Amino acid sequence: MADYDLIVIGGGPGGYVCAIRAAQLGMKVACVEGRGALGGTCLNVGCIPSKALLHASHLYAEAGGHFGKMGIIAEPKIDMGQMQQFRTTQVSELTGGVKFLFKKNKVDWIEGWGKIEGPGKVSVDGATHNAKNIVIATGSEPAPLNGVEVDEERVVSSTGALTLEKVPEKLVVIGAGVIGLELGSVWRRLGAEEQVIEYLDQITPGMDLEVCKQFQKILTKQGLQFTLGAAVQKVEKGDKLTVTYKNRKDDSVETMDADVVLLATGRRPFTQGLGLEEAGVTVTDRGMVETNGHWQTNVEGIYAIGDVIKGPMLAHKAEDEGVAVAEHIAGQHGHVNYGVIPSVIYTDPEVASVGQTEEQLMDEGRDYKVGKFPFAANGRAKAHFATDGFAKVLADKQTDRILGVHVIGPGAGDLIHEYCVAMEFGAAAEDVARTCHAHPTFSEVMREAAMACGDGAIHV
Repeated sequence: MADYDLIVIGGGPGGYVCAIRAAQLGMKVACVEGRGALGGTCLNVGCIPSKALLHASHLYAEAGGHFGKMGIIAEPKIDMGQMQQFRTTQVSELTGGVKFLFKKNKVDWIEGWGKIEGPGKVSVDGATHNAKNIVIATGSEPAPLNGVEVDEERVVSSTGALTLEKVPEKLVVIGAGVIGLELGSVWRRLGAEEQVIEYLDQITPGMDLEVCKQFQKILTKQGLQFTLGAAVQKVEKGDKLTVTYKNRKDDSVETMDADVVLLATGRRPFTQGLGLEEAGVTVTDRGMVETNGHWQTNVEGIYAIGDVIKGPMLAHKAEDEGVAVAEHIAGQHGHVNYGVIPSVIYTDPEVASVGQTEEQLMDEGRDYKVGKFPFAANGRAKAHFATDGFAKVLADKQTDRILGVHVIGPGAGDLIHEYCVAMEFGAAAEDVARTCHAHPTFSEVMREAAMACGDGAIHV
C-alpha cells in the first residue's frame, strides 16, 4: 500500500488547488513545496504582491490627479518602506490562508524540494515518499536573455521589481508583455521616467490588434515611452546601466542609460532538479512537459499541470487543471474548456479578453460581426474619470454565437466574466443584449456592445 494516493510537487495555484480538491474527493494527499511558504510564484512574488503595489500606486496617482477635481485636497507623499510593508502583509496573510486550508482538508505539506525517482516515488531532502499518483505543478521562472545578467538589485526580474527600496529615476523595461507593463505601470505612477523596449513591432503580442493600438496610446499618454522592433544586445553596469539594442528594421545599434532595468521577456517552465529525464518523462525542446488530454505524461501515474505544460501561463488556468486532474485521478470526468480562459492585464485601465481575436477569426476565414461600445458614453465611467477604452464583442454572423470579447477600460478584469459564463453556455450576443443590467454601472458597456452586434447600441 502506497503512503499516499497522490503527491503534488509544487504548492502554487495549480498544485495547492489540486491537492485540496483531491483531499475533498477522499484521497490521502501530500504537497511538496520548498519555498518556505505555500502559494507559489503567484502569491509570493507574482500576482498578489504586484496587485498590491498596482493598487497603492493607482491611489497615489489618483490623489495627485483626480482628487482635486472632486474637491478632495491632498498632497500625497510616498513612504516606500510602508508601501512595501503593505505588500508583504498581503502576501503573508494569503500564504497563511493556504496553510490553513491544508490543515482543514488534511493535506500534508512536505517541506523541501521534490525529485521524482520513478513511478510512484518522490524524494524530498533524501527521504523517499510513495504515492499511487504524482502531479507535477512546479510552475515557471523568469526567462533569461543573453547579455543581461540579473542581480535583483539594479537589473531585476519581476521578483526584484517588487522589492525596490526607492523609485528609480529612470527605468528601462525589456519586454512589452503583461509583466513588463504591469510592473512598469507601478513605478511610472510613483514617478519613474520609463522606457519600454520590445523585440516585436507591437506591445502585448497575441492581443486583439485594435485593443492593442488603443492600449499603447493610453500608456503613452500616461508617460510610458516605447521602442518597438528592437533587440536588446546587452546591459552594462557602471555608475549608470547602459542598455544596448539593435533596431531590427535597419540593424542600427543604439544605447540608453537607466538606473534600473527590468527584464520581462517572458517565463519558462521550472523543472530544474525534478528528475524528469531519469524518470523517463518526455519534455519538449522548449522544456515543457508533454501530456495527453487527461494531463498524463508518457509515464503512467505521473501527471503535469499549469505552467510546465502547453497553454497560457496563468494562475487560473493552472487552478482549473488542478481541479480537473484531481477529479480524473478520482475516476470522475475532469474537464477544462481551453476556449474560455480569460486573460487580464491589471494596468489602468485594465485590459481583458476571452475567446478569439479578430485576427484569428480572419485567419480562419470565419464570417463574423463586431459590436463595440465606448466607456466615454457610460455615465458611471464619466463620474469616475475613467472614460478611456471600449468593449468589443465578436459574434458569428449567421448564428450570433459569441466567439470572443475584448475590453479595455475600468474594471475590465471583472467585467469580462459575464461573457465567460455566456460562452460556457454557448450564448448568443442577443442573450446578453436582452439581459437587464443595473444602472449606473460599468457593466452596461458590456450589454451595449452586445446590442451593437444586433440592431445597434442605445447610448451612442
